[in-house]
Amino acid sequence: MSGAGAATAARRGRGWPGRRRLGLRARITAGFALGALGISVVLSLITYGLTRRSVVHNRQSAAVHQTVANALVVGGAVRSSGPDLTQVLSSLSTPNGSESLLYQRGSWVSTNLALGSAAVPAALRATVLRDGQPATMAYRLAGHAELAVGVPLPGSGKAGRTAYFELYDFSDLTRTLTALALSLGAASVATTLAGMAVGRWASRRVLSPLAETARAAAAIAGGRLDTRLQAGDDSELADLADSFNSMVTALQGRIQRDARFASDVSHELRSPLTTLRNAVDVLQRRRPELSERSAQALDLLTEEVTRFGRLVEDLLEVSRFDAGAADLLLEEIRPAELVRHALAARGPAGVELVVEPGTPAVRADKRRLERVLSNLLANADVHGDGATRVVVGPVHGPDRAAPPAAFIAVDDAGPGVPPEERETIFERFARGRAAGRRARGEGVGLGLSLVAEHVRLMGGSVRVTDSPDGGARFLVALPAASGTGADSDPDGREGRGLPRGLGEDPRGSRPPEAAEGRSRASALGAPAARGTAGTR
Repeated sequence: MSGAGAATAARRGRGWPGRRRLGLRARITAGFALGALGISVVLSLITYGLTRRSVVHNRQSAAVHQTVANALVVGGAVRSSGPDLTQVLSSLSTPNGSESLLYQRGSWVSTNLALGSAAVPAALRATVLRDGQPATMAYRLAGHAELAVGVPLPGSGKAGRTAYFELYDFSDLTRTLTALALSLGAASVATTLAGMAVGRWASRRVLSPLAETARAAAAIAGGRLDTRLQAGDDSELADLADSFNSMVTALQGRIQRDARFASDVSHELRSPLTTLRNAVDVLQRRRPELSERSAQALDLLTEEVTRFGRLVEDLLEVSRFDAGAADLLLEEIRPAELVRHALAARGPAGVELVVEPGTPAVRADKRRLERVLSNLLANADVHGDGATRVVVGPVHGPDRAAPPAAFIAVDDAGPGVPPEERETIFERFARGRAAGRRARGEGVGLGLSLVAEHVRLMGGSVRVTDSPDGGARFLVALPAASGTGADSDPDGREGRGLPRGLGEDPRGSRPPEAAEGRSRASALGAPAARGTAGTR
């Protein structure tokens, strides 16, 4: 993970362990949804409570009035002692589903033979018969909601008290209230979804300038310094756009001044460097005439002048990249032959060459590819106790439909590169754990930067992972030349270098893929062109 990616992950992961914060758009949408849910739930509860109270109160009032009216009729019939009480109860005006009961001298008279004293709650019977007070009670009878109303009849003594009871079926009211609750619940869900949709729309409108700013910043980070923000008709964003554009203009000017400075300094150093080289050549021709101490001093001077010359050339190459003046001469190259010649030119260094079968020829700039290999081998000499193996082979990616590519891997047996430095190591003047070795003359951190620049310019990619020898492995992938043959291994050591998948490291790094020729960042996650790396 790159430094920027790690920082982003750290910001997203703040809070409780394992908790991942939602994005700003998701939080705005969730806020609208929760707000709509809260408002709809509160309104639904208020509506349901008021409606239930009103409906139940009206039904109870109507039931009480009806019961009192019927009690007067029954009371008159009881006092006359003439008519049949069962017929009297049947003739009463009662709503559908209601039942009438009469208690007289210890016996019950009802319009429904299945009803008896058990149909009337005991508490209600005690209040009406014992205390002589009219009363109502809601309860459940045989699974149905019921309302019982009891009225003591006048003219009866305490010993022989008479009372009239009427039972009202409230099942229809219960169903009505249930339907109302379901309707309000559905309305709450619909309101919540509507709030979520409004929140999504509002977040898109509110965050669109932020997204545009992020795209502009990404373009600038990718090297497109002419990118600017457009405020449009929104006056509130004009200040942000003006500030952003002023910052980019200042940054562009600073980068151009730095590039001109590096280019001017590099060119100005070439003249004294040429003079120093000529003077060293003259002294080298007179070396037999020098004393031993003078010869040692001359050797040290020759080494430093050579190093100084490489540094000047590196700075000139960097200035060409910054100015966009890097020339590119693409041709068909067999990577195994180029690596074999490069290793032969270094002399007997004990570096093993492994060529996997089916390695395609690549389309690359020979001079730049030689520089890439030279820098990687030099980097291994300085930081990895020398290269141990160079592997050349085809890229075996998971997507067989992907364009073919070839890789060159340089292994060493040094301390390796920590995972947290595998991105920053490709930045200019970044030297990782070797930062304290400058006094030993081990480079200033431009070697890997130029590797990344050259590879990117040729349409390839580069990354670093773990070597089977315990050190670092630098992987360069280049697009294959169309219609070319494949290299073979004359020593019969095919397939010993990298397994299928380009030797993925145990941290799950993906194999390199061919990047677009002028893309600012490689497919392997190598830094963008302005952030390429130096020797470790």
